[in-house]
Amino acid sequence: MSEFFIQEKQLSAITRTVITDEDGHSLYLLVGRWGTKGDALSLYRMDGSLVASIKQVSFTFGNRFEIYENYQKVGTLQKIFNWPGDFYYIKQLKWRAHGDIYNHHYRIHHFTKKIMSMDKASLLRGDFYVLDVIDDQDAPKCICIAAIMDYWLYNRKKQQSENYKLKLANYFE
Repeated sequence: MSEFFIQEKQLSAITRTVITDEDGHSLYLLVGRWGTKGDALSLYRMDGSLVASIKQVSFTFGNRFEIYENYQKVGTLQKIFNWPGDFYYIKQLKWRAHGDIYNHHYRIHHFTKKIMSMDKASLLRGDFYVLDVIDDQDAPKCICIAAIMDYWLYNRKKQQSENYKLKLANYFE
């Protein structure tokens, strides 16, 4: 089991995101952008080799994200429902992500087997998301899933804020 640390509020940003170990050693670099159909994020080892990527795919009933590992599609993540808790499913992997997505406290399981957990931590270097990944081979996929969850969370907050501003503007007309 390994722990991976990601600076808080960096996953869904358009900037470069560095994933480190507990000692602050850089392990991965996540680059790319979100926002429209076809946008992608790529996850590289620090030696420059591509290990995983995410591609945003739009459909009539919401956004879906394809996850690639070593240039092969390994799964498609989609939101199933959010009541009473958030629930996401990665079809080809048969993984489910569930928990309190709003507070970055969730788990990924394959049936009853735990794949990953995500929590927050405050260190001397700042506030971080901590990914506890059971099998190191799953780390690239788990980091990609964490990036998608972060995107959905902050995109949803931005969308709700824009909807509120629109309603407020209509109210004062």
